[in-house]
Amino acid sequence: MIPVMSIVGYANSGKTTVMTKIISELKSRGIRVATIKHHRGDFDIDHAGKDTFRHMEAGATTTVLSSPNKFAIVSKVEKEKSLDELIEFIEDVDIIITEGFKTEDKPKIEVFREQIKKQRISGIERELLAVISDDEITGEIPVFSFSDIKRIVDFIEQVMF
Repeated sequence: MIPVMSIVGYANSGKTTVMTKIISELKSRGIRVATIKHHRGDFDIDHAGKDTFRHMEAGATTTVLSSPNKFAIVSKVEKEKSLDELIEFIEDVDIIITEGFKTEDKPKIEVFREQIKKQRISGIERELLAVISDDEITGEIPVFSFSDIKRIVDFIEQVMF
């Protein structure tokens, strides 16, 4: 089973920036990473005029775009897929890191900036592994600075593998 952990936090807290640094450091250590990004609204990787867009507009439920270097699957759904359902699409990696999915029952690292939101995310304490913040945070949970990427990845390796 591939280990899965989530990077969670409020909008504009720096989740994507932290994730890209973590991914880069994991890759430098030879660890293969897949990511899943939760989006609150709709998204579109097809655009008007593109063949795949036209296929969907004509009534296709699923369209696969394939090239020599990558592929994408666009599929209309009647209800949002759960994280576990999305994980089923991923193989041949060492870890899956999600951005968001704070309500899923998976280990989490919270990214917190007091200037963005005064309080931390509630209801995730049970799955919370650590916090990344430059604000003063006390408690039993490990707290890392935004500049501690190597230490954060050491920690991830320790708790996830």
